[in-house]
Amino acid sequence: MVEASKEPRSEPCEDEVRALAACQQGDRGAYELIVKRYGARAIGVARAIMRDANLAEDVAQEAFVRAYRAIKRFRLTEPFYPWLYRILKNCCFTALKKRARSRAVSLDAENAPPIAGKPNDPSAAASRSELKTQVHWAMTQVSDHHREILHLSHFDGLAYKEIAACLEIPIGTVMSRLWAARRALKKVLEPLLNDAGTKESGSSDD
Repeated sequence: MVEASKEPRSEPCEDEVRALAACQQGDRGAYELIVKRYGARAIGVARAIMRDANLAEDVAQEAFVRAYRAIKRFRLTEPFYPWLYRILKNCCFTALKKRARSRAVSLDAENAPPIAGKPNDPSAAASRSELKTQVHWAMTQVSDHHREILHLSHFDGLAYKEIAACLEIPIGTVMSRLWAARRALKKVLEPLLNDAGTKESGSSDD
């Protein structure tokens, strides 16, 4: 289902460090490499927090703009993604507050991530696709803290050290929180998987 994070993870690539250094000297073109490298990941995180695909892209773009404006404050000896993640997270929370104030809380079902409906729908496609749907749905049932750390570990594939940098917590806290998050997710998933197994067994007996 979910695998543990793999340690250690490599240091930032030389081309990334060079691009960031050039950005700090005012080279906007060098920032394209950074956006291409982390763009999809940033949108994925924003979608997980915002639960709105269209708004997530706008928020991710805003985060990259803010990161570029503050790029001179970034330390080249540190990994870039945790720094970007904290900016992105703040952008998401700001956007959520604005959306709450305007009461525009409706989701576009066609553009939202495939997590809105409860799984085990008879019309579900292949078992692999159904399992993916179940995991996505189960992620919406755990707490925000658990969902966040699960996303960083299993969707972003970050190591403990990187997660600690993103969340600004000790590595020991990352490990204990991730353990609790996996346990919470497993608790949600187990009845779904058992039910699916029962249905599959019943259909094979027909």
